[in-house]
Amino acid sequence: MSEHPPVPQLPVAVIGAGPVGLAAAAHLIERGIEPVILEAGPNAATAVREWSHVRLFSQWAEVVDPAAEKLLAPTGWVHPNADAYPMGGDWVAKYLQPLADVLGDRVRYNARVTGVARAGRNRIVDADRAAQPFTVHLRHADGSEERILARAVIDASGTWSTPGPAGGNGLPALGERAASAKISYYVPDFTDPATRKRYAGKRTAVVGAGASAFTALAMLADLAKDAPGTHAEWILRRGISGSTYGGGTADQLPERGALGLRAKKAVEDGYASALTGFRTAGIESEGEQLVLVDEDGRRSRPVDEIIVLTGFRPDLSFLDELRLNLDERLQAPVFLAELIDPNQHSCGTVYPHGARELAHPEQDLYLVGMKSYGRAPTFLSRTGYEQVRSISALLAGDTEAAARVELTLPETGVCGGAGLFDDPDATQGAGGCCSTPAAEPETVTAQPESGCCPTPADSEPATTHADAGGCCSTTAEPELLTLGSKPKPIPLGAQEPTTSTNSCSPSGSCC
Repeated sequence: MSEHPPVPQLPVAVIGAGPVGLAAAAHLIERGIEPVILEAGPNAATAVREWSHVRLFSQWAEVVDPAAEKLLAPTGWVHPNADAYPMGGDWVAKYLQPLADVLGDRVRYNARVTGVARAGRNRIVDADRAAQPFTVHLRHADGSEERILARAVIDASGTWSTPGPAGGNGLPALGERAASAKISYYVPDFTDPATRKRYAGKRTAVVGAGASAFTALAMLADLAKDAPGTHAEWILRRGISGSTYGGGTADQLPERGALGLRAKKAVEDGYASALTGFRTAGIESEGEQLVLVDEDGRRSRPVDEIIVLTGFRPDLSFLDELRLNLDERLQAPVFLAELIDPNQHSCGTVYPHGARELAHPEQDLYLVGMKSYGRAPTFLSRTGYEQVRSISALLAGDTEAAARVELTLPETGVCGGAGLFDDPDATQGAGGCCSTPAAEPETVTAQPESGCCPTPADSEPATTHADAGGCCSTTAEPELLTLGSKPKPIPLGAQEPTTSTNSCSPSGSCC
């Protein structure tokens, strides 16, 4: 084997220059560890830029990382109004890009990670594995390839590039690819004249049940006021119940609660109608229009466009030569999955998590940010900031600080286990503390009964505008709740964490 520098002298590779990746770099620098940030796009926060037209649910006070703020302070950077709610574009211009600028040459753009492995070791080989550095393979925009070595890898690449399909079984519906020219997998930017023209006066199917779907419904309703004939067909895998529209005024993230109420009003005002209990199996052409076909053969009314907002999933392909320990359902680290599994629920606390819960058999490899949550749509950017603070402390040898993770999340006062979604007799909140709405209908509902609380994880954990780098908002969200799990041993002999009590986030936004 060719010789390589001693592992401790190598940098930590951070994949993704989004909110959590940049925060990871700031925490590493604070600990005296040199990072190299690898960003596939041409700028920092590439994913956030793609939803720059969307407002965050969280205030500025909650989306600026403390270590990053310290790094920015000497430049004269001024913290935006702590109580204001930034747009995605504001977050980039006033915080994320300035932070990337401070990091300077540590951020490498147009550097797409195509593979990560141990130097000289594929995933089969045990011998002396942990002593080898990581080898990170890159492909640049000009097609050239490169390999760099790293002492540790923090994957903050997010899930933005892998949105979920329309198919009710998690696979693309038959005909979905053929209809791709008329399908969007992100909330359209209705401030763009070309986008408004595309949807104005048209009938659009909105597939999804979370805050991104709420956003699309509300925006289409606004468009309908200027362009008669604009109408949304809302495709839901569940029925309409008291929890369909989110937490409303009970939501401690007011912007998120208000969004659900706007979607509810869109339906009540006749700008949208709901097709419930519908699991899409196919998309067929009918003249110039499209028809969605359910598994049982039911058909939607013809539509001109489809907006699919069924959540995101992690891209694990470039980690294939590493040893991961992922939950078989969520594709999240198994210890963390216990805390965020939308098939379970409790109205208790969220156990603080950090390096311990994010550990894998592959030592010094961490999936963080939106990617750490796999398919669970409950992520908050502040959660990612705590993750990378804990990991950076552990990599610096400060096991006590790594174990001391404190995290307080906002409540909605709403509970409900997503695992009930296929049971027609189940009530939202069964076994929970907050609400027990009526059983769900399975019919086409033009004017659904009013509701106020979120339906956690309609099997389609609705869209999170995510980290890809991006982590943020209009997230759909089952509850982030504790299942009473016991603390797990932290790597490298760290101490037990403090067991502070934290609030659950039944509909926590990404940001």
